[in-house]
Amino acid sequence: MVAANGSASGIAHQQRSGTLSERSALDLICRHFPPSPPGQVWIGDDAASVPGDDGPLLLTSDTVVAGVHADLSLTSLEDLGWKALAGAVSDIAAMGGAVRFALVSLAAPRGTSPEALDELASGIAAAGTYHGCPVVGGDLANTLEGDLVVSVAVIGSAGGGEPVLRSGARPGDAIYVTGRFGAAAAGLAALSAAGEEGGEALRCLREHPPALLEPLIRAHARPVARLAEGEAARAGGASAMMDSSDGLAASLDALALASSVGISLDLLAVAPGASEHQALHGGEDYELVFSVPRERETAMLTEFARRGLAEPVRVGTATADAGERLLNGAPFEVSGYEHGFGLG
Repeated sequence: MVAANGSASGIAHQQRSGTLSERSALDLICRHFPPSPPGQVWIGDDAASVPGDDGPLLLTSDTVVAGVHADLSLTSLEDLGWKALAGAVSDIAAMGGAVRFALVSLAAPRGTSPEALDELASGIAAAGTYHGCPVVGGDLANTLEGDLVVSVAVIGSAGGGEPVLRSGARPGDAIYVTGRFGAAAAGLAALSAAGEEGGEALRCLREHPPALLEPLIRAHARPVARLAEGEAARAGGASAMMDSSDGLAASLDALALASSVGISLDLLAVAPGASEHQALHGGEDYELVFSVPRERETAMLTEFARRGLAEPVRVGTATADAGERLLNGAPFEVSGYEHGFGLG
């Protein structure tokens, strides 16, 4: 991921205390690199946009760490592999782009078994097949501290047009989302509760989940990038867009900061079985958040319908007060997952 918002964790979704927040760490690192040339987007959005032979190329990378982004006592290595690739693909979706290829690098302890590598690779391959993003190369290395790390780089394109950036929203634009929120966080909560009861309870939940919990667990273990929705939003005139992997509140805040607008929500799209807190702050839902000028709303909705996609949900408005973050007229807390650096 190229952006300042990082990757959401499957274990802890609130900002960790440390001497540097993720955004501050990124600001520190970025001092060493030149700004984007005119017409290009480098650091600061969901993906970089650079010139290609037939339009902009979209470049992104995402890293998942076992124990940080997934608790392997609750989900499988196959799920971890799926999540690693889906997270990077979601960055391309957030630009309204189409995926082309992926490169996957894996760092694992020397004692990692062939069976574990096979399971991890199976999840990566399954996600690549599902999202139409073949893995064409990568790298392998050992870690010394026992951590298992998967890093995925994805190359995409904007289909001959211009990608949708975070920075294009204007006061008065309508705010839409591509689905409901909180499902992944609610799924994690259900798995964690079963895990506390013991291995048999967790096994039963994973293999035979109740009807209400099945989509929640699937949302946590096997998130789906909204590629088709991103392309439809771009074709329909979206002015700004990003994914919501770090939580709805954090993503709305990031879009507002990039666009210098405020946010006023009059609807919170909560997934069945999730709480309002999980919807706002849970993260890992991978739905898209986008703005669209009022005069383009009908065309945008028509574009979604023409492509056979579910109608996006209008949740609010971009406002002229850049510091405004309101839900039904009251301020909402801006929090989600953010990595911390300089921890003791």
